[in-house]
Amino acid sequence: MLRRIPLSLAVTLLIAAALPASAAVLHYNCLLSGPAESPPNGSPGTGGAEVTIDNVANTMRVQCTFSGLLGTTTASHIHAATAVAGTGTAGVATMTPAFTGFPLGVLSGTLDHTFDLTQLATYNSPFVTANGGTAAGAEAALLAAIAAGKAYYNIHTTVVPGGEVRGFLQPFDPTPTAKSTWARVKSLYH
Repeated sequence: MLRRIPLSLAVTLLIAAALPASAAVLHYNCLLSGPAESPPNGSPGTGGAEVTIDNVANTMRVQCTFSGLLGTTTASHIHAATAVAGTGTAGVATMTPAFTGFPLGVLSGTLDHTFDLTQLATYNSPFVTANGGTAAGAEAALLAAIAAGKAYYNIHTTVVPGGEVRGFLQPFDPTPTAKSTWARVKSLYH
């Protein structure tokens, strides 16, 4: 005997079947500091960066806040891939000298910009060349380095040209915790 599937269930199943199996929004962040540099330095500068990857839209949203730098900013980008996760140095993977919208010539500031990972302009030319000569190759290499903990966000300044503050990108879950008001409200209804 055939059972009828409600129309809403059928539509939901069709939509789910059409979505890519690996669709994901991936979240990474880091704290920026002078002691995290290689070699470490005594900068009082601090900050944080958050990188959000949408592997369906092929976008990378970069958010950064920093303050207290010794010198004014000259560059800001992501370096990848180090030989060992969480340590070492690597070449610049993303555009140079700085991300579009990053404030140069300042001691503190913010950035919030979304980049198209399918565009060659998002990457440093030598990084593209080293990864097959295409934006697709550069994207795959950058995402693999970030996922492996082998990519770091770096801010360079006039006082520390090699990098005043940096931090290795690590995955994090942006889901609100039970301590947040919204999570507490939602828990009342589940």
